[in-house]
Amino acid sequence: MTETTADSLIPYDEIVQDALRTVVRRVLDRIDVAGGLPGAHHFYIAFRTKAPGVDIPKHLSERYPDEMTIVIQHRYWDLAIDDEGFQIGLSFNQVPAKLRIPFDAITGFVDPAVNFALQFTPKEGEAIAAPEPEPEPPAPIEPGSNVVTLDRFRKK
Repeated sequence: MTETTADSLIPYDEIVQDALRTVVRRVLDRIDVAGGLPGAHHFYIAFRTKAPGVDIPKHLSERYPDEMTIVIQHRYWDLAIDDEGFQIGLSFNQVPAKLRIPFDAITGFVDPAVNFALQFTPKEGEAIAAPEPEPEPPAPIEPGSNVVTLDRFRKK
C-alpha cells in the first residue's frame, strides 16, 4: 500500500487482503442462497492453479499451468462455499468439470455488470510467478552488410 506500512509491526496489507477475500465469500454465499445470480450480474474469478488446495481436472491444469479465470454466469452447478474456499461445477468446451478453489488462491474477482473489481496479492511466502525473461536482442548488424548496389538495376 504505502512505504510506511512496510515498516509497520501490524500487517495491514494482509488484514485488508483477508477482508477483501471475505467479500468474495459473502457474495458467493448470497448467490448460493438465492439459487443464482440476480439481474445481469456475473463474475470473473482468476486464481492460481498451483496454489495449495486448488483441485481442478488435469486437462485444465495442463492448459492453465499458472493462472486461470472462470466465469460464473448462467451455467454452473453444485456451488458449495466454506471458510477456506468454494467448489463449483462448470463446463469447459462442453466437458463438465468440478473445481475446488481456496479463497487464498484467488488473484482477481470482477463483476462487470456493475464495474466492481478486486485484485489480490499472494500471501507472504507463497510463490509469485516469475516474469518471463526478455528475448535476447537481435545480433548487431555489421556496417555495410545491408548495403545493396543499385548500379546493376540502372538502365544503360
